[in-house]
Amino acid sequence: MNRITETFARLRSSGRIALMPYLTVGFPERESTLELVPALEAVGASLFELGIPFSDPLADGATIQRATQRALENGVTIADCITTVAQLRARNVKAPLLLMGYYNPLLRYGLERACADLAAAGGDGWIIPDLPLEEAAELRPIAAAHHLNLIMFIAPTTPPTRVTQIVTHASGFLYIVSLTGVTGARQTLAANLADLITTVRQQTDLPLVVGFGISQPSHVAEVARLADGAIVGSALIDRLERLAPSERVSGAMAYIRELVSATERVH
Repeated sequence: MNRITETFARLRSSGRIALMPYLTVGFPERESTLELVPALEAVGASLFELGIPFSDPLADGATIQRATQRALENGVTIADCITTVAQLRARNVKAPLLLMGYYNPLLRYGLERACADLAAAGGDGWIIPDLPLEEAAELRPIAAAHHLNLIMFIAPTTPPTRVTQIVTHASGFLYIVSLTGVTGARQTLAANLADLITTVRQQTDLPLVVGFGISQPSHVAEVARLADGAIVGSALIDRLERLAPSERVSGAMAYIRELVSATERVH
């Protein structure tokens, strides 16, 4: 089994869902990710979505846009992100590490080179929000050849027939977009989230991980009744943005610890 499969199997046996933080590589400071990931893993984060800075992050709201701009100003490239994965493995991080980014930087870097380098660094896959199923035919076999997962998205607007197509080609887990719109912390999750997850669950046994809008323990607890994992991004980035430099790691740890406390499965 790969790291992703092992992680979800272990969590399932312990009666918990995954808590997956999103961090923009190189934010707030160029080396911040190297400090934050081990610290958040230590307080219970299960997997990590590591954002590749990009000038046009079309799926992201204002918070992550600011973070990616800051990381770009810090000089972070896709090569630096892959190196960061290797450095995290050297620091004994065991959790699955997935790079989230947009397709253009991968094309510029070279798909074969990107997959070979990420696999060699100890990465577990790609999350690419602007790569629809029809356009993924080139990357999917290259990623698979390097034992990398290509995470597919399912949104509230995805019709059941398209869900069938997506799950046929999915691996690792499915990223369930909880609402229409861009990333960003919300006060409540979408009312139709349970219906969406039921529709997807009828067609696959892959873990279902919910993202977009999650910011509170109550949101994580709600996801724990429905799915296999929750992603927290904008709310974590917002906290890092507001914390003093000396308090960033401890503040992020306290926040993630609070969210992890709500990951117990409810049947």
